[in-house]
Parts: sequence; structure tokens; C-alpha cells
Amino acid sequence: DRRDLNRSFPGSEKGSLAARIAYVFDQEILSKATHGIDLHTAAVHRTNLPQIRGSLDTPEVRKLALAFGAPVMINANIRDGSLRQAALEQGIPMLVYEAGEALRFSESSIKQGVRGILAIMEEIGMIDRVGSAGTQNSTYEARSSYWVRAPSSGLFFPKKSLGSHVAKGDTIAVI
Repeated sequence: DRRDLNRSFPGSEKGSLAARIAYVFDQEILSKATHGIDLHTAAVHRTNLPQIRGSLDTPEVRKLALAFGAPVMINANIRDGSLRQAALEQGIPMLVYEAGEALRFSESSIKQGVRGILAIMEEIGMIDRVGSAGTQNSTYEARSSYWVRAPSSGLFFPKKSLGSHVAKGDTIAVI
């Protein structure tokens, strides 16, 4: 129905298709969970560096984010109607993993996601140590994030690659 499922929680039995899916997910899955990881890609024609988003001031969420081992973890506010909000209301620690691009398979993003999920499963005692889970050595913590928007259209020539460290005044791209 072209509605954002992640703005439709906790849903309703008789609402839009997205609201009904959210309702069933909330009743049949989320209500039985102790922890959660919501998997996302970037939007179409955008690419996200693998990142974990969550309420990092919550000790259990922070512990899970560090165990996941993504290159970046971002302290992110709860969005109305999101799965994270529904989980929070039920006392369930929830992370969002965002990586890659919509409608594309990014092998490195998928591998990072699988490693992170296995590391969290180890952390909470769901599985025994599997060896190479959570192999990311360092995670950069961001307290906020924002999009840098181009002031005009044209051909885009990046000067920095995805995940590069930049400082104020650095040229990140030329249009």
C-alpha cells in the first residue's frame, strides 16, 4: 500500500495493509521477543555505511550495539510508529542495523550483519561461542547524524569514500 511499515507500529487489525502487518508482527513475534535487531537498507539510489542505531544511553542497548561491532553506532531518537518504539513500550531492547542500498545485495554489508547478529546471539546466551562473530575492532560512536544535501544538481564526483573520516572544511564531493 506504499506506506512505511516502520511508521505503522503497533498497527491495527482493520487498518491499512501496513498497519495490519505491523499488528500481526507485534502480536505474534515482538510480544514473544526478549531482544530485537531491525534490519534496514538505505533508500533507493543511496548507500549506507554499515551502522547500528539505538538508544545508546540505555545500558542494555549500548551493550548490544558494542557487541554487534558495526563500524559506526549512532545514538538515535525513537521515531513514532517504529518497531523500535513498539519494542521500547514492551521493554524489549532493540537495535536497527542499516547497511547497503535498497534493491541491491552488498556482500560486505550482509557479512557484517551476520557477524553482528551472531555476536549478539552469543552476548545474550542464545548460542555458544562461534569463533569469529563480532570481528570489528573499533566502533565509532556518533551522538547524532544528519544528511549533507547538495545545493544544486549535476554530476556527482566523490572526493571521499563512504566511511572516510572528514573534518569541517574538507571537500567531500564536487558537483
